[in-house]
Amino acid sequence: MLWWISFFNYADRQAIFSVFPLLGAEMNLSDIELGMLGSSFAWVYGLCAPCAGLVVDRVRRKTAILGGLHAWSLICTATALSRRFRHLVLFRAAEGIGETFYYPASMSMLSDYHGNRTRSTALGFHQTSVYAGTIGGGYLAGLLGERYGWRWSFVVFGALGIVLGVVLHQFLREPRRGAADQAESFELKPHGQETRLPVLETLRIVWSKPTVWFLMLAFMCAMFVNMVLLAWMPDFLHRRFNLGLAEAGFNATFYAQVASMLGAPLGGLLADWLRRSILCGRSLVQALAVLAAAPCVFACGRAETLGETILVLTAWGLCKGIYDANIFAAVYEVIPPAARGTTAGFMNMLGWLGGGASAPLFIGYLSQQRGLAFAVSASALVYVQSGICLLVAGLFLRRDIGPWKQ
Repeated sequence: MLWWISFFNYADRQAIFSVFPLLGAEMNLSDIELGMLGSSFAWVYGLCAPCAGLVVDRVRRKTAILGGLHAWSLICTATALSRRFRHLVLFRAAEGIGETFYYPASMSMLSDYHGNRTRSTALGFHQTSVYAGTIGGGYLAGLLGERYGWRWSFVVFGALGIVLGVVLHQFLREPRRGAADQAESFELKPHGQETRLPVLETLRIVWSKPTVWFLMLAFMCAMFVNMVLLAWMPDFLHRRFNLGLAEAGFNATFYAQVASMLGAPLGGLLADWLRRSILCGRSLVQALAVLAAAPCVFACGRAETLGETILVLTAWGLCKGIYDANIFAAVYEVIPPAARGTTAGFMNMLGWLGGGASAPLFIGYLSQQRGLAFAVSASALVYVQSGICLLVAGLFLRRDIGPWKQ
């Protein structure tokens, strides 16, 4: 059920990138203005994420998830009413408010269904919804845009999200917080008894651990590169190889996202297996994945043919999936269940503000100065920084694991 909600979470946010050429033509938008459409969502999404995480740790996560789904779906539908650039920016920013509740709530919920032996695998399978949603949002938005105009993609995705929320209200179930960790330590609490931490204590737990700092920095760098390719690759293929909108949106998303759909379960299984013998197994798998992906990102901007571009995009997608499967599983190694929503919120804040929000705008500026191909290739250096942060995080892991898990 969470898989389908996550699908629309990403389909809604990806749709706009495939209709950049239509928006640019209708509203006479520059590359910087198009980049701002991606950044406005990321700014609000990131700024609201810590508050969303704190809320999620104190309310029913089912309520936060389904409430957010209805909110962002209504805003997505309303985006079709836009007539000027400022309207698009407003709706894109507002959509970030609804969507920011989903990941803190869903990752916390799934971590209470799956303990240390299966957590990366479970989150890896859930992560495949991100790639499916990106494919669906990218391709269908381009297809609907070419045939019926860009507004219909937002109407269709928004309406389907509302229907999904109504249906899942009857079936989504809330687990007890910490159930999986307690089961592993044979310390199950009586039904209904859950730990609630004061806000300041929650913040102290999150920010007192160097492992968390470096994993968040790594996520910020990875998000920068992800947003470069997700936001600009459809337009890059459209310009460089003269592809139609639907074809450019398909080629920019399909092969890389399918590879990620294979990489995420693989990365989860590999990390769970390695974690049994190496304490830092999850962050080590992540580090190897992003360091292997860096040359692929560089090659994306240098490839001379469409086939070469698709090949390196596919290789990047596989590595990205392996990394993504362990984003939250790795940080939950050192975070107790009562603070996991808040931790996910702060990760999203740094990832989206430091990486996601800056990437579309920065690449738009660099594209106007040096060309889009140069801008895409240069982002590979940020992946190298991510790999270094992940390796350093592993050095602090044993020190930061709390007594609740030892």
